Amino acid sequence: MDKNNYVVIMAGGVGERFWPMSRESRPKQFIDILGTGKSLLRQTYERFLGVCHPENIYVVTNKRYKRLVLEQVPELGDAGVICEPARKNTAPCIAYACYKIYDLNPKANVVVAPSDHIILKETVFHDIINAAFVACTKEYRLFTLGIMPSRPDTGYGYIQFDEDTRFPDDERLKKVKTFTEKPDHKLALSFLESGDFLWNAGIFAWSCEAIISAFEQYQPEISFIFREAIGKYNTPEEQSYIDVAYTACKSISIDYAIMEKAENVYVFVSDLGWSDLGTWGSLFDARPKDENSNAVVGKHAMLYDSKNCIINVPDDKLVVIQGLDDYIVSEADNALLICKKSQEQQIRKFVNDIKLQKGERFA
Repeated sequence: MDKNNYVVIMAGGVGERFWPMSRESRPKQFIDILGTGKSLLRQTYERFLGVCHPENIYVVTNKRYKRLVLEQVPELGDAGVICEPARKNTAPCIAYACYKIYDLNPKANVVVAPSDHIILKETVFHDIINAAFVACTKEYRLFTLGIMPSRPDTGYGYIQFDEDTRFPDDERLKKVKTFTEKPDHKLALSFLESGDFLWNAGIFAWSCEAIISAFEQYQPEISFIFREAIGKYNTPEEQSYIDVAYTACKSISIDYAIMEKAENVYVFVSDLGWSDLGTWGSLFDARPKDENSNAVVGKHAMLYDSKNCIINVPDDKLVVIQGLDDYIVSEADNALLICKKSQEQQIRKFVNDIKLQKGERFA
């Protein structure tokens, strides 16, 4: 493994869409959401041990979750946890991490990835990540991973690539033409039929030098904030500076801030057995099913005349369910959710209403 290769795992989200299993005090990345015995964050960390030295892996998260990160991945130590004082979407947290790593190693190449995705084909994933690291050393480019779509999913962003792109070193690498945020079903179907669109996996690779240059060109306000911290990174002064300066950052995603604007963006066409686990529906797809197509986590769940449901209940609870079709049933701590799968987009509204009407202890 190359000592210049680094990984940044983003683990700051609140996971409201998986309420009540995921709570603001303990979001989904810190939960064994798949029933494997390991949290999503732990699985992501272990996945990257196949391509990066452990001391070169960082987790960036909200300050309130630092303890949870270290519970899940104690190997990181304090130095391996980068703490945001506020949630500002992905662009500021990526800028912060890359400036910090650049201060340690100006030759650094960085892969940035979410903490809460499923990747079933880990050998293929390692191969592509290694290829991306190599590409970062050769070209002054920004790279992303695109997933071959299997259905016209409206929950994902899409990347259009140039079919005529040819790279003799790696046929999976293509020039990016456009990014499209979550489309409606008709548009998603046309993307699938065209053959030159990929799901946006939200996994990126670049040299620190290349991404810092991109921030300076396309987001000078964000760049200024983190450039001013040079000399403070990796010292006792860093956190106090960031705690104040971070509040001045606008909230913006890396896609809007950089990737949609830059001309030097390329995508690795990938088939990884990937899911972003962004919805109960995606979790239903990822879990094994019984003979009635129910995905059940819970040792004492008893189902009668029920099908196509996702059930998530504590192992110490006996739950009897009769006559449900296509429902979410989830109990955790002091809350129970029963909701049609087709209406799961309402869960964020439920959580907001709970905060207003019942207080934070239920949210």
